Amino acid sequence: MTQFTLLFASILGGLAVIFGAFGAHALKKLLNEDQLKSFETGVKYQLYHAFVLLIIGFNLSLETALEKYMVYSFMLGVVLFSFSIYGLVLSAAYNKKLKFLGPITPLGGLLLVLGWFLLTYTFV
Repeated sequence: MTQFTLLFASILGGLAVIFGAFGAHALKKLLNEDQLKSFETGVKYQLYHAFVLLIIGFNLSLETALEKYMVYSFMLGVVLFSFSIYGLVLSAAYNKKLKFLGPITPLGGLLLVLGWFLLTYTFV
């Protein structure tokens, strides 16, 4: 589980850098200011949680069910949250808004919050 967490975190981090550069350069002309801010929010949350997963992977055994649920909450949460934002922003920029992604973003956010609460619980 630890190796998988570290691998997933490193991929998320690398993709966050790529998406951040893509947003800052390639999308700057395509997106309006609000869309660009939304895209950047997805990138920031992705990068923050990549760091969290790295720290967790290096510092916790990840053997208990609670620790595994925490890691999966972070992983699934960041994918649902950040990637749904990317999809919403890019589809809106091309006038083909994927409305089904709208409810996925807050679900991802709830999973991220759950991950943070489970992390807190491991310290208590």
